[in-house]
Amino acid sequence: ARSLSCSSQLQASAVQPKSKKTLTKSGVKNIVVVEGVRIPFLQSGTSYADLMPHDLARAALQGLLNRTSVPREVVDYIVYGTVIQEVKTSNVAREAALGAGFSDKTPAHTVTMACISSNQAMTTGVGMIAAGQCDVVVAGGVELMSDVPIRHSRKMRKTMLTLNRAKTLGQKLSLLSKIRPNYFAPELPAVAEFSTSETMGHSADRLAAAFAISRLEQDEYALRSHTLAKKAQDGGLLLDVVPFKVPGKDTVTKDNGIRPSSMEQMGKLKPAFVKPYGTVTAANSSFLTDGASAVLLMSEEKALAMGYKPKAYLRDFVYVSQDPKDQLLLGPTYATPKVLEKAGLTMADIDVFEFHEAFAGQILANLKAMDSDWFAQNYMGRKSKVGAPPLEKFNTWGGSLSLGHPFAATGCRLVMTTAHRLKKEGGQYGLVAACAAGGQGHAMVVELYPQ
Repeated sequence: ARSLSCSSQLQASAVQPKSKKTLTKSGVKNIVVVEGVRIPFLQSGTSYADLMPHDLARAALQGLLNRTSVPREVVDYIVYGTVIQEVKTSNVAREAALGAGFSDKTPAHTVTMACISSNQAMTTGVGMIAAGQCDVVVAGGVELMSDVPIRHSRKMRKTMLTLNRAKTLGQKLSLLSKIRPNYFAPELPAVAEFSTSETMGHSADRLAAAFAISRLEQDEYALRSHTLAKKAQDGGLLLDVVPFKVPGKDTVTKDNGIRPSSMEQMGKLKPAFVKPYGTVTAANSSFLTDGASAVLLMSEEKALAMGYKPKAYLRDFVYVSQDPKDQLLLGPTYATPKVLEKAGLTMADIDVFEFHEAFAGQILANLKAMDSDWFAQNYMGRKSKVGAPPLEKFNTWGGSLSLGHPFAATGCRLVMTTAHRLKKEGGQYGLVAACAAGGQGHAMVVELYPQ
């Protein structure tokens, strides 16, 4: 049973213009996102190239503190996501929180779940608040692809560790004499599945082929993403972006990967993964990105008691997992019907869709899968399709293809864009969805806070 009011004193104002029901559940706390920010998302190797991940995370946290003026000691807990870990700051949440000036009494931990790491950080915070353990949680995510850990080979590491324990000069020389030239070959991190050894771009290309998505369609979708992102950026709609004064460099104020090209220019690019006949190229894939994001979550009563006007309610959410070989990037297709059923909504109730764009081919494959009864029946064990989101409601301010995709920071961007679009477009419900490495996925319903 869902009560129609947020709480008794809000009864009058809780009725939306569309007068759809609100998703308040009896006996469950309402959890709100008060505010969310991100530093500009930059192509790797640009202005953030000399920083460390905790520097970016700290900047996002400071941006959140500046924008909300939330007293630092009020924050009960901090959760951050990251994918490629900087070895020196393995609990980057803690290092960033200390650097941003949060109380050293505020605990912090770091989560990792590929491209849905900050979604996992947010829902972890939601769980803590719902369980009554916290009232105020800061969640976020950070990724710095400009600098990744490159390791010595296993043989070399083993030799070095043994050398560390060698007592005599003779033992040391004996070990050193065993080093061979191939010991010096470094190990690079790859954007590949551990279980299948396949790179994600290769999977995306196979997925596009399986759903008969042409190179032309992918390039058109990528161009749409860049064009809409440019329009949103120029129109001042990307309200979550906060400027970041990079130490020793200029202040960065906007995302730098938005580049509307032409179909002709994009058509000249060669396939990036499956050569020579593949359809996934650098132009229709998301690029390596540096960035960080942060959101302030509270129970509704705490936010109101502190005098805040929340942006949105975070409602039902799901995580899903499929076969990492052939279903790697189909998370949104699996997660969407599950979360809608949980919330008691249909696709028609959703006003704003914000899906993570890993590759244009991945988005188009998901839209086709969502619109296929055959796929629903044969792969998902469902009677019928959930239906594809209408493009006029879908990623209308650009997406990861154009804005950039710092792996662990994208989730918060999706949620904040959804909240801002709902307000601007007069909608009530938004749906956030994303795929992730490992064949995992996530979806969440966001409800606009009564204006």
